[in-house]
Amino acid sequence: MPPSLGEWLREARSITVLTGAGISTDSGIPDFRGPQGVWTKDPSAAALSSLDAYLADPQVRRRVWQARRDHPAWHAEPNAAHLALVKLERAGRLRAIVTQNIDGLHQAAGSSPKTVIEIHGTMREVECLECGLRTPTQQVLKRLEEGEADPPCLECGGIQKAATISFGQALRPQVLQAAVRAARSCDLFMAVGTSLTVHPAAGLCLEAVEHGARLVIVNAQPTPYDGIADAVLREPIGEALPGLVELALRDDRVTDGGS
Repeated sequence: MPPSLGEWLREARSITVLTGAGISTDSGIPDFRGPQGVWTKDPSAAALSSLDAYLADPQVRRRVWQARRDHPAWHAEPNAAHLALVKLERAGRLRAIVTQNIDGLHQAAGSSPKTVIEIHGTMREVECLECGLRTPTQQVLKRLEEGEADPPCLECGGIQKAATISFGQALRPQVLQAAVRAARSCDLFMAVGTSLTVHPAAGLCLEAVEHGARLVIVNAQPTPYDGIADAVLREPIGEALPGLVELALRDDRVTDGGS
C-alpha cells in the first residue's frame, strides 16, 4: 500500500466507488472472469447474456429463467465490503456507488437507494420488452414454479426478462448520465472488484481522472487501467475495502472523540 494512500483517503471529501462482481464473491456469488468465474468455468454461459439470443430462442429464455431462479443472490447476505461502504456513506464521505452488480446487496447492506447507481440494472425486477411493465422477480419466479417455462407479460403477452443489461442492449441513458456525473464530481474514485473490461462502466475511471480525481483500484487480477491509477491493491476485497474505509475515517473519529 502506498504510504500516501492513507492521506489521500483522509483528505477525500467526495468518494465515488465503482463495484464489480468481485465485491460479492465473499457473499457466495461467483464472479465472471476470475479463475473460478462463471464464464471461466463454462464459456457457453456467456451466450445466455446476449439479448439477441434471448429474443430469438425460447430455449435460451428457459435456461435463463432457470438460472435466475437458482441464482445464489436470493440467499446471499452482504459482506464486510458492502457494510464498509454503508459506514462511508453515513460519515458523509461517499458521493455514489456505481455498481455493475445486479444482486441488490448494496441496498441490502443499508446503502441508500439514492446513493446506489445500478448501471447494469437489477435482477430483483422483471421488465416486459414490449410494454415496459415492471414486476418483482419473485412474482414471475412463482409462475415458473407453477409450470410456466417462459412466463410472458400478463399485461400484453410480450417477452419478459430481468431488468438487467444484456450484451447487445443499450444502457439506460439517465442511469449512465448519473454514473458519469458521479465520476466527474468526485475527488477520489475507487474501482473495486471489477476487471474494468466492460464499457462504458470501465471508462468511468478515465472520466474521474480527467476531472482531477485520484484513482484507486482494488482487484485480484490486473486491469487495463492500472497504468493510470494512483494506487493498485491486489488484496482480498473483504479485507482491503474495510481497511481503506477505516483509513478514510480515521481523522473523523479523532475529531468526534475530542469534541
